[in-house]
Amino acid sequence: MIRFLVLLAAAALAFPPALLAQAPPGAPKAAAKPAARPAAPLSADAQAVRKIVLERFPDATVRHVAKSGYFGLYEVMFDDQMLYVDPKVEYIFVGSIYDAKNKVNLTERKTRELNRIAWSDLPLDLAIKKVKGTGARKLAVFSDADCPFCARLEQTLKDVNDVTIYTFLYPIDQLHPDAARKSRLIWCAPDKVKAWDDFFVNGALPDNAGDCANPVAATASLGQKLKVTATPTLVFADGSIVPGALPAQSLETELARAEAEAKKTAAAK
Repeated sequence: MIRFLVLLAAAALAFPPALLAQAPPGAPKAAAKPAARPAAPLSADAQAVRKIVLERFPDATVRHVAKSGYFGLYEVMFDDQMLYVDPKVEYIFVGSIYDAKNKVNLTERKTRELNRIAWSDLPLDLAIKKVKGTGARKLAVFSDADCPFCARLEQTLKDVNDVTIYTFLYPIDQLHPDAARKSRLIWCAPDKVKAWDDFFVNGALPDNAGDCANPVAATASLGQKLKVTATPTLVFADGSIVPGALPAQSLETELARAEAEAKKTAAAK
């Protein structure tokens, strides 16, 4: 089985790791990612694998090495991309590993865990704050006013209760050249929440010049640091980052999971 997997990816050794992950067309150029959370000490075998990886790819940024539970492979996180290697780093497997029984993308789950940020590091004053019901749960959304998937998410959020939603205005100019102007108009409205909701209901924009102090540029910088390359991108209470307009059931599942994880982390501290 392992021979089959590594042969699929043997050609990857010919390419620098940085070339294995490309941002989608039109995405903002990403800035350096904030420092990762302190990693657990490496086991002796993981240290040996890391040493070989760095010998083969001396310019690589290796954030994580650990033995996986699959086929004797080791997880290696190059910057923000998860790859798998054999113990001698003779082959690299590029792709996702799925748990077929439980229908879980194990690679995605581990990548999200490693890429989590501290919720307290989010500058929430740069976001439009909307409280629904008790507001007990937390969700941050990087959203583009002209993004059709953001519009889909807004429809889904109508039926989500007891949550505080922080919307970061994140226009991707290359894809939606008028989104930044619309974002400024919405931010400059007396009632930002109403202006945002009205825009997605009927396309109405506030009647102002959009020349007030606004966070659009600062939010663009924040999104680049977090490597937000698509809208909408969701940040949950435990700091996990998920791109895409999740359907209602998946969104509720993620909210519940993230809240439980955040409480567990807080209790441990």
